[in-house]
Amino acid sequence: MTVSQTPPGSAADEATASPDEQELREQTSKETKGETKGKQEPAEKPLLKNRDFQALWTSEAFAALAKETAEVAYPLLILASSGSAFYAGAVGSAQLITASLMSIPGGTLADRVDRRLLMIICNLVRVVLLGVFSLLVFADQTHPVLVFAVAVGSAACLGISNPTGLAAIKQLVPPSQLTQATAQNQIRYFAATMGGPPVGGALFGVARAFPFLSASIGFLVSTVLLLFIRKPMKVEQITPGEKRNTAEGFKILANQPVLRLLIVWIMGSNMAFTHSGVFLALIATAESRGASASFTGMLLSIAGIGGLVGSLVAGPVIKKVAPAKLFLAAAWIGPVAAILLANVSGLIPLGIIVACVFLRGPITSALFLAYLAAMVPDKAQGRVLGAVMFMSMIAAPIGVFAIGTVFEAAGPVWVFTIMAVVSGLAALPTLSPRIRNLAPPEAYADTALADTAPPADAPTSESSESSENSESKRSDKEGETR
Repeated sequence: MTVSQTPPGSAADEATASPDEQELREQTSKETKGETKGKQEPAEKPLLKNRDFQALWTSEAFAALAKETAEVAYPLLILASSGSAFYAGAVGSAQLITASLMSIPGGTLADRVDRRLLMIICNLVRVVLLGVFSLLVFADQTHPVLVFAVAVGSAACLGISNPTGLAAIKQLVPPSQLTQATAQNQIRYFAATMGGPPVGGALFGVARAFPFLSASIGFLVSTVLLLFIRKPMKVEQITPGEKRNTAEGFKILANQPVLRLLIVWIMGSNMAFTHSGVFLALIATAESRGASASFTGMLLSIAGIGGLVGSLVAGPVIKKVAPAKLFLAAAWIGPVAAILLANVSGLIPLGIIVACVFLRGPITSALFLAYLAAMVPDKAQGRVLGAVMFMSMIAAPIGVFAIGTVFEAAGPVWVFTIMAVVSGLAALPTLSPRIRNLAPPEAYADTALADTAPPADAPTSESSESSENSESKRSDKEGETR
């Protein structure tokens, strides 16, 4: 299934149309304009007044904050109870791998069942899991195997609910607001990333069970907010003979040229500049240069704030800057920043450079997800999002492992040099004419099913008149429904 790269009604489309087709389009356009004069179409509600979307967004915000609060407490609990840094690291890696793997079946489920119901189930599983676990922590029953099981179980729910929540956006907002909606989503993610760890650490200092209890309550609040969504979120019914298999998400992604080129860049960029990997490089560099623990913490705060600032400015930037310029600038900031990191001697400049790299993340993520929402049919949104999440997340552990290995063997200069090479190679697809000539996401909205229609053969002299009449009736009906 491939999406046409020429937006409907474009000059290229007009140029390929036959004289009869052009005359028919002009006639249909006049008739449609005549109908709309007497019948004014209702104006779209601003996104802030879209109660269904805002209920979804607020629900996901509580879920994200609960997730971050619990995740920072897992390694703290392991270190406090067993003192094993290796096991604490293993739990973190297992969570990341589980979430990436479960995003594939999660995307498939999102295209088969009611999406709101699926998110509610995932939330309630985590409510019970973390609620019971907090009681066990209160009772001082914290065996490392139990911590591992709870962390992995929660990560599995995350892998299923993530593509489901993103796929639901297209059901709740009109095509013209997809970019704005995905940009607002980035604020939620980065605010939770910045706010969750301090909250979890502070609660852990009061009582070890409190982070998990508060996370359980957070998921419960998220569940209640989902009940305020009034619009049905059931997916399109499967037609006879249709198979919604998991592999189709990867096939659609591979067959869609724009998404294919961008996901290659995203994977390479995540491998070079994943948050965990970059923070590891900064920590190791700071320690090798004799920085104190408090100074290193300040350095990481400077770097991390870039993502939050990027999420706040994503909406206005996407409105004012052409998509092609945004993708090109974001792609090539990576290798330039890595070269600077390899050659800058001070520590504060390192944090500022990394902040500039993180600044691009929310902007390009929002824009990419807007193109995906516009180009992919609603019935395939979940599977394609599952494929995207798997491919983007699975690259991160490779990057973290490589950074640690290279740093230990050769030091920071070689780490940043390799990051420059990897991110530079990953940026090459953005030089493609398809990326340099991108139209806005809304130009591709509702064209996702265009290539699924059977090709129209040239009508014979006997059937030409009946074919034109049929086409005229269909055009009239489309004019009315619009």
